[in-house]
Amino acid sequence: MQKLIACCGLNCAACDARIATIANDNELRTLTAEKWKTQYGASDITHEMINCTGCREEGVKFSHCNECEIRNCAKSKNFETCADCDKLENCALLVNLHQFVPEALENLKSLN
Repeated sequence: MQKLIACCGLNCAACDARIATIANDNELRTLTAEKWKTQYGASDITHEMINCTGCREEGVKFSHCNECEIRNCAKSKNFETCADCDKLENCALLVNLHQFVPEALENLKSLN
């Protein structure tokens, strides 16, 4: 599978929001909205909100991308991803994500 690494190390190519957007798949949008409502405790997510081309790609972004502290930090430092930062493994913004999704850290390390 192709990888499209986000600023934080998540693989956007495997994200259901991106897959639904690229394929214009409304059924997947609905399933993703329902899943994220439960997974993230976000009862206000609707299938119309499930549109994203990827954190670092041109095009539409999921609403969280615009407010994401990790993405905003990387952009403010003119980094492509957090792999460009010398604080990668000790960053307070990344520690929780990488604790629960260790492959995100491995994705970033693979970019160096």
